[in-house]
Amino acid sequence: MEKVRLGLKENWQQFTLLVIINAFVGGMVGLERSILPQIAEVEFAIAAKTAILSFIIVFGIVKAITNYFAGVFANKIGRKNLLIIGWLFGLPVPFILMYAPSWDWIVAANVLLGINQGLAWSSTVVMKIDLVGEKDRGFAMGLNEFAGYLAVATVAFLTGFIAAEFGLRPYPFILGIALAIGGLFGSIFLIKDTRKHVAAENTLSDITRLSNIFWQTTWKHKNLGSVTQAGLVNNLNDGMAWGIFPILLAGKGFNLEEIGIVTAIYPAIWGIGQLFTGKMADIFNKKGLLFIGMLLQGLALGLFFFAESMTHYVILSALLGWGTAMVYPTFLATVADNTHPEDRANSIGVFRLWRDLGYAIGAILTGLIADALGIEVSILTIAGLTIVSALIIAVRMDSGK
Repeated sequence: MEKVRLGLKENWQQFTLLVIINAFVGGMVGLERSILPQIAEVEFAIAAKTAILSFIIVFGIVKAITNYFAGVFANKIGRKNLLIIGWLFGLPVPFILMYAPSWDWIVAANVLLGINQGLAWSSTVVMKIDLVGEKDRGFAMGLNEFAGYLAVATVAFLTGFIAAEFGLRPYPFILGIALAIGGLFGSIFLIKDTRKHVAAENTLSDITRLSNIFWQTTWKHKNLGSVTQAGLVNNLNDGMAWGIFPILLAGKGFNLEEIGIVTAIYPAIWGIGQLFTGKMADIFNKKGLLFIGMLLQGLALGLFFFAESMTHYVILSALLGWGTAMVYPTFLATVADNTHPEDRANSIGVFRLWRDLGYAIGAILTGLIADALGIEVSILTIAGLTIVSALIIAVRMDSGK
């Protein structure tokens, strides 16, 4: 019987395959990133910002709930099975986006996309943590999120480019068909479950089991609660950026290609940056990284109010991406550091439940404020909330973890 070993070097083949699979998962979100608000306005004549952002609201709520259940069932039915199920839900998405006769169909596609992301992304996260053990968790999460968000950026740029050349539909979404088929078959035939790695780590862990995983991860545990609120606010501002930035830029006269560039730079820096910030989370104090990252996001968003030129938006998008890169792998590494191996999948599921509810909260809040007071006021509001989140980390979190 083959001995199970923990570590990035020891499990590099499966780890690499999971990185590739997660890139396919991220690419599915990138399909919508730069052009769906334009489809709402141009093809379906939807003007209200809240209505346009309905696809993000639905996506965020469904993904958040699916994250939770992915954590609950990870130990029961296996990580690999969750990954495969996630891809089965993702298969119809590009076809619906290509041929949807009404906006309701677009919203329905985002229900399926939310389930796909909740199951598939959660599975790859937990499986990578299972494989690497304690030493390289930050770096492992950096690689995972790098692959996912670089794919978001790449596909967002490509869809914007294709839409500018050939129209908003159907051609930009052909990419999604290849991503969904590749992700499904790769998960079935190449990925192995990691239950044995969890069992191996159980014998090494001295972390106390959580008495109530949901409430301790949500708020009661100082470190887990601090990370969870920051994750929610991080995705709250990402939900705003996803829905509002294309509308803001279009209103200032930028064309689809330029909008595609600006909306792609933010997740590109977010993705590439995590190659470095993930390793930083293994070396430096996690509390400091989380505080600086959230503060930088808030300041960058606040400066969007004063931006005028393409250069301004590119620089601010890059700063926003770097701030997000600092916190994203650090969130997951901190959750893993503070949980027993048997609690980890469930605790990560609870964290990701609240984190991805931020998409829906951000879309609702910014949509309402944008319709009532204007886009710039909505951006300043989210900037302020992000700075408050950084201060909560500074005051509440234990510096030791």
